[in-house]
Amino acid sequence: MSQDPRRTLDAAPMHWRQIAVVALCIALNALDGFDVLAISFAAPGIARDWGIDRATLGIVLSMELIGMAAGSVLIGNLADRIGRRPTILTGLVIMATGMLLSAVAGNVVFLSIMRLATGLGIGGMLSATSAMVAEFSNEKRRSLNVVLNIAGYSSGAILGGLVASRLLEGSGDWHSVFLFGGVLTLAALPLAWFLLPESIDSLMARRPDGALERINRTLASLGHASLRALPPPPAEQVRSSITSLFSRGFAGATLLLTGAYFAQIMLFYYVQKWVPKIVVDMGYADAEAGRVLVAANIGNLASAVLIGLASQKFTLRPMVIAAMLAGFAAIGVFGSGLASLSVLSVSVAVAAFFINAGVVGMYPIMTNTFPPHLRASGIGFIIGIGRGGSAVGPIIAGALFASGSGLLTVSLVMGTGGLIAAAMLVLLPRTEAGKRLKRIEQTG
Repeated sequence: MSQDPRRTLDAAPMHWRQIAVVALCIALNALDGFDVLAISFAAPGIARDWGIDRATLGIVLSMELIGMAAGSVLIGNLADRIGRRPTILTGLVIMATGMLLSAVAGNVVFLSIMRLATGLGIGGMLSATSAMVAEFSNEKRRSLNVVLNIAGYSSGAILGGLVASRLLEGSGDWHSVFLFGGVLTLAALPLAWFLLPESIDSLMARRPDGALERINRTLASLGHASLRALPPPPAEQVRSSITSLFSRGFAGATLLLTGAYFAQIMLFYYVQKWVPKIVVDMGYADAEAGRVLVAANIGNLASAVLIGLASQKFTLRPMVIAAMLAGFAAIGVFGSGLASLSVLSVSVAVAAFFINAGVVGMYPIMTNTFPPHLRASGIGFIIGIGRGGSAVGPIIAGALFASGSGLLTVSLVMGTGGLIAAAMLVLLPRTEAGKRLKRIEQTG
């Protein structure tokens, strides 16, 4: 067999083992979703037990997001250097440790440190699983699978949120939320160990000792013929490093995608982090506030599935731009302060639908913009630096609330992130790497 095995996988129907890899990565991202939002479900109880104000709570809510930013950049680049599989396993160990130690936290400082550590693992996991899913998918299903992988985050937030609400109703103890997440994350480790092989794209790009044998084992398990030798590497290949993202061919796209992700994720995490506290301050119970956040994540999940399916027939980037603009309008409706709990739940679900469509739609755009040897580094850098917006968003919102700004003012200020992100994606095809994306859009 002389054909590049990546082209073989692109053209062939997906084997059940490829589907299993994609499904497991989606499940791991579901863990990410719950582990990130555990602090949101616990926030009202933490504020009440420890007597902290909104500004301080905003900082606590942002700590794992800061960790996610660092983990996405540093561990995401590690996934291009040492492989997707070891990076995912390392991320799971870090996440489980951080969640279990958060469950025994007795003060703000220790809890903040543990949330920072948890975020490191989640950030690395997200970039590595995004690359893994893209590389185990065929060309026809790649965009859909990448979107569904990110949708796993919302699935975890929904299912975990329902469990968290029950835990809070039963015991009222917010520590139990972290314990639940830590145990689940720990249980995922053996599944990942036995079921996740290294991706062929990663082995082809890195060419470690034994790469040919490992590639042939994977090809055989997928029902394809073995290679006699590795295809020759590209004559000129950019080194897998963060600095390579700012080389002549990639700098413009890297900056625009990072800026877009930063702005959109700032708006996304305003909803994810502050909704429970906003609802409690309206006079509702902690468990009811948790259910409103679950409604938001139902909107998240619905948008991810629909935009993934739509990407099979329509060009993705214009849909993402439209969703970002609609998200700005929808968050303004939420900010008008609807009094009824049911109407409030619907309004936040609609806002989350459009806002999250803007977030998840960017992942296939990223995977199509960067080649395999820079894919995890590119995704990791963009979501890492971009997740600075996820950390900044709750802090800015907390500071605005503390200064006396009303819900509508805060919502519109945070909503401008969607307008900025849309403008960045409009400009993307004018860059060198963006032209590669444009070609894929035209031939897809």
